[in-house]
Order: sequence, then structure tokens, then C-alpha cells
Amino acid sequence: MLRYVIIMPYYEYYLIKMKVTAKHMNTVLTIAGSDCSGGAGIQADLKTIMAHGAYGMSVITALTAQNTQGILDVCEMEPDFIGAQLDAVFTDIFPKAVKIGMIPNVQAVRILSEKLCAYQAVNLVIDPVMGSTSGTALMEKQAFLQAQEQLYPLARLLTPNIPEAEALSSVPVTDRASMQHAAEMISAKSGCAVLVKGGHLSGAADDLLYDSGQFYWFEQAHIDNPNTHGTGCTLSAAIACRLAEGLSVPDAVAQAKQYVTQAISAGLDLGHGSGPLNHGCGMRFFCAG
Repeated sequence: MLRYVIIMPYYEYYLIKMKVTAKHMNTVLTIAGSDCSGGAGIQADLKTIMAHGAYGMSVITALTAQNTQGILDVCEMEPDFIGAQLDAVFTDIFPKAVKIGMIPNVQAVRILSEKLCAYQAVNLVIDPVMGSTSGTALMEKQAFLQAQEQLYPLARLLTPNIPEAEALSSVPVTDRASMQHAAEMISAKSGCAVLVKGGHLSGAADDLLYDSGQFYWFEQAHIDNPNTHGTGCTLSAAIACRLAEGLSVPDAVAQAKQYVTQAISAGLDLGHGSGPLNHGCGMRFFCAG
């Protein structure tokens, strides 16, 4: 019987041996939009989940025609079909963690809230995606407001970038002090941990985690690589994978950031715009008899 061994050197201790007949894997569900170019959304999440040695499942909220240069078109899924996908997953292979990305409309927010409550989903990591880097709106304003009331309180962690943190907190975010203020405000409203991503700030790209009344800074210099398409999707999916393993929120964030940093630093250069990360960097596949 052949066995496949995945070596992931970005964690010194992380060596996963996967047999073809493996009986136990962590299960992680991604709920997001589909990116046909493979750099963000469902595709990026599933690659990330695989890189962490977990079993990935997906619920698609929208189809997007996009590439490294921007989004050309969006086709939203019917809410009943979103619900059917959730039923199919949760009644058969229960996920140990759930990552949520693009939620296009009010109906999608409602069905997600109802189903995730009914199934008592655990370890929800929500990336409150409002729009794409190229400026395309990906969430209705009313849906964003409703998500704050119905969906975000179900999360274990929210991962807003600076513009999203400003929208969620009504606090202008320009420096470390305002990042802390915004994180506290968001956490008070949602009741969960908050990771404010600092990539939009000038200078360093430091991230701030606010969890159980404690601040954790993750300092990171900007990496000299313009190809960062899907970074937010990848980070939230990686955190979900680590939470599925039983790590604390701070440890999960720290190890997920290490993975994302390596995926950006690998220097993959595809497409004519802001290209994708190398989600498989550090993975070595070989067969052993």
C-alpha cells in the first residue's frame, strides 16, 4: 500500500503521515464565494486546508468570474441551495471548524445564521468580506448590518482588515492605538475575539488580536511581493485549521500567520495583476513503498 508523506517545514514539529486508508483527519468547512482563477475564496481555502493536513469541505455562496486583475461578474447562489449544501455537510461529515468569507446578501446571512445555530457549529472564523481589493462590492450594505446582528455573534474569531474594522466599529483606524480601540468596540458588539489586520497601514503590516480582554501584537514587516491575491481568505482558513486541532486563538493566529508569510515570501508570480500566493510552499510529496 502506497503512503503519501507531507512535510511542512514552516512548523518544525509538523510532520503528517497520510495513508491512502487514513481513518482520522481534522475536518474544516469553508463557506465562501468561488474564485475561478484559484487565488482566493473557496479555491484558496481548500488549498490551505489541504496544506494543513485537514479534510476540506465547501459551501459556495456565490460564483465569481475573476482573476488577478479584478472581478468581472458575480452570480449569487439561491439561499435554499446554500441551505441544502449546509445540510449535506453537517448531517454527514461534521466540521471541527468553519471559515466564512463572502456572504453576498441578506438571504444568505439569514440561512447561514439559522443553519449554523441549528447544527451548533464550532470554531467559526469569519472574514467579514465587504469588497474585493480591486474595489468591487461583494456584500450588500443591509447584509453587512444584519450579519453584525445575527451571524458575527456566533463566531469565535472575526478577522477584519482596516476598512472593515472601521465599518464595524465606526472608529477611524490610522495607528496602533486606534486599532486597539476598534478591536475592543467590535469585540464588545460581537462577543468574540477580533483580529484586526494591519496590511492597509503604511510602514509595517502588524496585526492585532484582541481576545478575552488581552491584546496580542503580531509584528510583520511588509514583504516585497505585490502578489497578495487571496491573503485574507488564506489567513482565516489557516486559523480555522489550527482551531480544529485544538489550539488557542492566539496560538492559531500565530501559526497561521507563519504559514501565510511563507506563502507570500515564496514569490509565486502568475497573472497580469496581483497574483496568488503559493499555498503549497513547503509541502513535499513523495511515495514510499
